[in-house]
Amino acid sequence: MGRRWGLLVGVLGAVWLLGSGQGGRQPAETAAQRCFCQVSGYLDDCTCDVETVDRFNNYRLFPRLQNLLESDYFRYYKVNLKRPCPFWNDISQCGRRDCAVKPCQSDEVPDGIKSVSYKYSEEANSLIEECEQAERLGAVDESLSEETQKAVLQWTKHDDSSDNFCEVDDIQSPDAEYVDLLLNPERYTGYKGPDAWKIWNVIYEENCFKPQTIKRPLNPLASGQENTFYSWLEGLCVEKRAFYRLISGLHASINVHLSARYLLQDTWLEKKWGHNVTEFQQRFDGILTKGEGPRRLKNLYFLYLIELRALSKVVPFFERPDFQLFTGNKIQDAENKMLLLEILHEIKSFPLHFDENSFFAGDKKEANKLKEDFRLHFRNISRIMDCVGCLKCRLWGKLQTQGLGTALKILFSEKLIANMPESGPSYEFHLTRQEIVSLFNAFGRISTSVKELENFRKLLQNIH
Repeated sequence: MGRRWGLLVGVLGAVWLLGSGQGGRQPAETAAQRCFCQVSGYLDDCTCDVETVDRFNNYRLFPRLQNLLESDYFRYYKVNLKRPCPFWNDISQCGRRDCAVKPCQSDEVPDGIKSVSYKYSEEANSLIEECEQAERLGAVDESLSEETQKAVLQWTKHDDSSDNFCEVDDIQSPDAEYVDLLLNPERYTGYKGPDAWKIWNVIYEENCFKPQTIKRPLNPLASGQENTFYSWLEGLCVEKRAFYRLISGLHASINVHLSARYLLQDTWLEKKWGHNVTEFQQRFDGILTKGEGPRRLKNLYFLYLIELRALSKVVPFFERPDFQLFTGNKIQDAENKMLLLEILHEIKSFPLHFDENSFFAGDKKEANKLKEDFRLHFRNISRIMDCVGCLKCRLWGKLQTQGLGTALKILFSEKLIANMPESGPSYEFHLTRQEIVSLFNAFGRISTSVKELENFRKLLQNIH
């Protein structure tokens, strides 16, 4: 309570100083203006503006997307939370109850989801009669012939690693377990301090691009010079700027979630979660963050546009007649695929999609080298998620990182670019069930963040 009161006094004092500067000639900004003063108009390196995203997401997309993510196909995510950290050994595991993750019991997960996951293959699809049972994502039927099963498993082993932007879990590992995302929601757990700081500092410092001449910390939270922080960033190529903005946007989105689902009351009778306006201000207020907070929110919109574009681009994959959101419940599966396609066609109708063709253009050799660096940097970030000490934070960090990595795979996969013309989908491009679940849940998290910003605007409007 004392910390919050001190923070509030600091905010009010800073606002008074701004408003009274030199005899009080300048009017004081409202709390909403200090957080959202730059969060309007056109976004950097995009042709889209914040207001268009707000209208599209909050009123056309968000409600239907949340409905889809509550279905069985998307609520169960298989993850290995026991993988060791590949970078350091001194991980301090969070002992708080709210940091724990409750995995599913075997009988809680639909049988269709628990079946062995596989990718589509031309070999399997050529065996039409037997593959009528196999052509559903997420299941290999044991009644198939040995020849068909070998074709399916052979394609599974043919990993498209050159397209993957993430190092993913081995879901066949005994340590991999299904988690019900609805029963383990992302929210404030109390995980903070040096351990959480170390994760983000390594991500920013060792995995984002920066000129060799820049010696001071890349992490804007550590710089203390936020007003000049972006001067060197603007000198980088568009791909390296985008990489930083994606990571910053993901960081901002997670902070919005934690502020919106904050533990407000914790007694032996009940726990109450809700919006913590003070926490939101601490992370995004222009004064408290020395100008950095509003930029973080703009980067969140940039991330939204990147993932939105990926979903619009991969529509033909989901339109394939043999694709199913297979859980074993035929009626529900058909209804969910219909809802999925409605959402995807809504996304495709968005008028100001990000143009990924501006990335990795120019000299082919240099472009391929930059693309590979981009991919390896992001793969490294996906590995860092195994170093998070809070298991619930690790769960959602891994899911959202894999979701963004899948979006990047869609945007820059040579197989998708070369083999999915407008005339029809190709069977060269593949997504596993894990990739699909993470892709839509990660976008659902960003969509929720954009919606929550509208809620925080309203809550801040009456604070001066």
